[in-house]
This record gives sequence, C-alpha cells and structure tokens, in this order.
Amino acid sequence: MAQKILIIHGPNLNLLGEREPEVYGNFTIDDINNELQKAAKEDNIDLEIVQLNGEGEIVDKIHAEKDKCSAIVINPGAYTHYSIAIRDAIAAIKIPVIEVHLSNIYGREEFRQKSMIAPVAAGQISGFGKNSYILGLKAAIGIIKKPH
Repeated sequence: MAQKILIIHGPNLNLLGEREPEVYGNFTIDDINNELQKAAKEDNIDLEIVQLNGEGEIVDKIHAEKDKCSAIVINPGAYTHYSIAIRDAIAAIKIPVIEVHLSNIYGREEFRQKSMIAPVAAGQISGFGKNSYILGLKAAIGIIKKPH
C-alpha cells in the first residue's frame, strides 16, 4: 500500500501565474501539482493536494490529516512569518513536515526573513521556484522511506 503525503499550498498560491510573476514565476498551481503527482508516482506515493487561504483552515487540515498521512509538505505563504497557530499545529503532530517556498525568503524584505515554521519543521527549502516543491517532496519521501 502506498504511503500518503499531504501537500498544503497556503494563501494566494491559487493566483500563481498572474501574481507577481517577477517573484514567483509564470507557472500555475496546476503546473506544480502535475509535477508533484509525476514525482510521487515514481516513488509509489499517494498525494493529497489542497490550497487553503485561511489560517484556521490550514490548522484544521493539519489536525485532520495527522493520522492519515506519513508527511506534510507545506508552503504557508505569508503565514510563515507570523502564524503561531500553524507553528503549534505542526509542533503537535508526530509526522515530518517540510516547509517550502518558491522564492528565497532570506533575500527578500526583512519581514519575510523570519520563519515561525522552520524551528518545528524537519527542514526548509526555498528559492528554487516550483522545484522547491519537488525537492520538498523528495525530502519527505526520503524521511518516510528511511529504515528506522
């Protein structure tokens, strides 16, 4: 039976392709999702992919899936920088979480250079455009398939 990984796209990521293409690129969320599905299939991983704009929606999804998936790959978007609620939800679960960002958050505005999520995530990948998601998925697969 294939293991399942949850992919959470945070706020405003539904606007990829039209939102600040000079920062985020011209690809769409569907382009990312299609590449994620291909990569997951290669490793016999099932994906559930959601895009949620609300902080509470993200917290609720993490809670709901904590016993149903093996790992989470999340791009918390702007919530990265101030959501203690999402941070606490991640800290409360016992599955690995990989934080991903399309842009290099450390090369952007000062307020974007602090992640509330990184200290409770297994790792963080940023700055590689849509490849950040593929790298995050590969990292999650590596963690869950690693012999204990």
